Amino acid sequence: MADDHSHPQAKRIYELVIKLEHMVKEKTGGTAGTDGHSKKAPVPLIGFHSEKLAVAFGMLNTDGGEIVVIKNLRVCGDCHSFLKTVSAIANRAFLVRDASRFHRFEGGACSCKDYW
Repeated sequence: MADDHSHPQAKRIYELVIKLEHMVKEKTGGTAGTDGHSKKAPVPLIGFHSEKLAVAFGMLNTDGGEIVVIKNLRVCGDCHSFLKTVSAIANRAFLVRDASRFHRFEGGACSCKDYW
């Protein structure tokens, strides 16, 4: 359920998402747009979308390897850019199945070649 913090690891999960958001802003210079292209305005912290929470949970509870996320809605531009950058920062691969296709994020790139 949206904004549910009842999970025993909720505090750690949300803290990791915030930490990753700051690392992404730092790596992109705070100027990456949701489409991955440079913009002049700084990127605000967008929010705690389900794929960000799922990836944070996976990172906290696994020692390596690919993290798989399945969702029934399309990945938004912010999350797509976020997952690309985090895959490079964390040196992890993320396989995300959204309503349209599979996205495999690894090394700062997505298998969809930013066409989704």
